[in-house]
Amino acid sequence: MTHVLVTGASGGIGAAISRALAARGAAVTLHYHGAHKAAEETLRSLEGGGHTLAQADLSDAASVERLWREVSASRRMDAVVNNAGVFPDHPPLGTEYEDWIAAWERTLAINLKGPAHLSYCAARTMAGQGHGRIVNVSSRAAFRGEPGAPAYAASKAGLNALSQSLAKALAPRGVYVFVVAPGWVATPRVARAIEDPAVLADQPLGRVAAADEVAQVVAYCVLEAPASMTGAIVDVNGASYLRS
Repeated sequence: MTHVLVTGASGGIGAAISRALAARGAAVTLHYHGAHKAAEETLRSLEGGGHTLAQADLSDAASVERLWREVSASRRMDAVVNNAGVFPDHPPLGTEYEDWIAAWERTLAINLKGPAHLSYCAARTMAGQGHGRIVNVSSRAAFRGEPGAPAYAASKAGLNALSQSLAKALAPRGVYVFVVAPGWVATPRVARAIEDPAVLADQPLGRVAAADEVAQVVAYCVLEAPASMTGAIVDVNGASYLRS
């Protein structure tokens, strides 16, 4: 059985990823920060057995280390999905300096430093095992920018670079790193935003991605993607942003 830690798994994309992995026979450890009740509900929705919950504040390096130590103490962890993230609005011309600083510090702490620290802990364990996978959930914002949330775009661009650096460093030890980069995804948190005609006008499919679609790609990277794909960034944005 494959054992996978999914961060930010209490709802939205993280919950969809957890369900997709469980449906394919994996045992999932669902990380949450404060949404314990929602995490329990997601846990109850998973197929199969061997699933569990784990709490941690990913903006705190000591909490990240504790999280990995606890989840890896009783089971061999085969993969980590760094999905947790925040998206605070802080347009540069409409945000007070103190709020600007707070947005940058919180966003980078959770979206970039948290995955970096967790990947560090996981990589050292997985390298000792001779196998493992790290899948990081990025965003099309890393390539096109986010004028209203520049720290978010910067954090995801940094996550891409981190992933590629780790892919090079860890491949000789049998640890593979992949990135999944969605655009807009239909989740309760953004339900109102994705009804905006301007958002829909940017979608060649006429709709944004479903959380289950992103989850399918993440599950593929965790369970099936060939070793030669390590370092790849896979777009899941419905052709709303194309790059070559």
